[in-house]
Amino acid sequence: MKRAHFPYSPDRSWHLAVTVISFISLSFLLALTFIQGNSSSFETQPKFWFSDRAYGGLPELSRFAYLISGTKGDGPRVKQLLQAVYHPRNYCVLHLDLEASDSERMELAKYVKSERVVGEFENVIVIGNADLVT
Repeated sequence: MKRAHFPYSPDRSWHLAVTVISFISLSFLLALTFIQGNSSSFETQPKFWFSDRAYGGLPELSRFAYLISGTKGDGPRVKQLLQAVYHPRNYCVLHLDLEASDSERMELAKYVKSERVVGEFENVIVIGNADLVT
């Protein structure tokens, strides 16, 4: 006896659930866009937990703190990295470990003091007492 061959048809009951959830999500997003689009002034817009706005709608800038550490011979690289990441709102701590000479540490400190912008904001610290870094 020969069996009738039916093409594979998986259970498709999940299609209805996906369609309903998609429709509800899309309706919610459209309603949210319509509500925000109709507000006429800055004060009437809703404040969400993720909006970090200050000064008339401009986002507040982030602040970072950097610990830049080096070893013997890394003085020029530490200076270059400081120039790359420096911003007046950020803080930087520069450290050369015990393998670096005292003269290299002093040269780094003199460089930081000679930079006009760094001296104005006083946000870069050079560690004078070296620690062993392993």
